[in-house]
Amino acid sequence: MISLSPAATREVLRLKSKQNHPHVLFRLGVQKGGCCDWSYTMGFDHQRQSSDVVYQFPEIEIVIASENLKYLENLTIDYSEDLMGGGFRFQNPNASQSCSCSYSFVPQT
Repeated sequence: MISLSPAATREVLRLKSKQNHPHVLFRLGVQKGGCCDWSYTMGFDHQRQSSDVVYQFPEIEIVIASENLKYLENLTIDYSEDLMGGGFRFQNPNASQSCSCSYSFVPQT
């Protein structure tokens, strides 16, 4: 299960409202790179792939490629603003280490 805080939900909905497609999907993933080993990716997509796992929230559908699920299972996403601006924060129980910005992590082995 993926969890979104109320603040993260509001921010995803705000970003989604700027898309020019009424049924756009929120895609969450990981890619090699970043401060540690892997980094999170987020964006909007117009198509669901047959191998995607879908998490349905009242106002948001999150799609994750099945090969990324082992890195993201039980992830909690929050959003906060500070003097430096706003950003998403990730709490990942599958990470053995995270960088200070929380956008990059080392998966548990």
